[in-house]
Amino acid sequence: MTTAVSFQEVSRHFGAVRAVDRVDLDIREGEFFAMLGPSGSGKTTCLRLMAGFEQPTAGHIEIFGETAEGVPPYRRSVNTVFQDYALFPHLNVLDNVAYGLMVRGVARAERHAQAEAALDLVKLPGYGGRKPGQLSGGQRQRVALARALVNRPKVLLLDEPLGALDLKLREQMQEELKSLQKALGITFVFVTHDQGEALSMADRIAVFSEGRIMQIGTPEEVYKRPRSRFVADFVGSSNVLPPDFTARHGGARQWASLRPEALRLAEDGVGIAATVVGRAYLGASTRLILDAEGERIHAVLPAGASLPGDGAAIRLAFDKADLHVMEDQS
Repeated sequence: MTTAVSFQEVSRHFGAVRAVDRVDLDIREGEFFAMLGPSGSGKTTCLRLMAGFEQPTAGHIEIFGETAEGVPPYRRSVNTVFQDYALFPHLNVLDNVAYGLMVRGVARAERHAQAEAALDLVKLPGYGGRKPGQLSGGQRQRVALARALVNRPKVLLLDEPLGALDLKLREQMQEELKSLQKALGITFVFVTHDQGEALSMADRIAVFSEGRIMQIGTPEEVYKRPRSRFVADFVGSSNVLPPDFTARHGGARQWASLRPEALRLAEDGVGIAATVVGRAYLGASTRLILDAEGERIHAVLPAGASLPGDGAAIRLAFDKADLHVMEDQS
């Protein structure tokens, strides 16, 4: 399979700050790849290195086999969609979308025809005459996407493009972005700090922390088999259990991850003794907050189930296959 973007021991330092620290990464042609991590973890700097807005302090970057260091952004086969959309307020939507084509010298009639086709692609036909200020946040996001796609990049870089949208619209755009990527077949590289976005949209995820990649894998691999305590704690919600607790309940004497939805109520004399200390109603489920042998544990149970009240003594059970002992104990 062709590699779209390759990082080989890439670092980017800002003085004493190692924003990106010896990152190795291969992104495949045609995949939806997510870079996930908290603020300051290095994911956006990696995106800027791909785009050409930053240059590496050390290491080597290739885009479709060609060296990227020193190549300006406009000469790379990539385009970027930013969180703030960066639309020109004085231009109408059609000219915003066609701007990159104008810079390249494409004739007015041709660039407008291509811009109209790009607006159709993002489900905004007939919006070309409006100004950005007349659009909703979701519509402006679609215009920014059309402007990036009209240049027919081989790699589309998306820097938290859904961060400014409300929950309902964000969920809708997640579905549409994934559908669009599949239809176009081009490589999407998506930066986000939202675990739900990464898990629901990506073919593979790289989890970042302090400038380094902690784990790369499919959403299922990263969620069910986290390599480290950081990944288990950051991706979704997990009970991160210390070695002694793990050893008492069927695992090796190492840190382990047990997802809340893997726990269930058990009969007396079975499983782990716990006390209910709180709860949170989540709609389709309820999260119980529990004290189990001195450890704070969460269990997610169906909302319709008969649930014990605060202070109740209960027993918890789980399948041993769901207790994941982690390789990296940091």
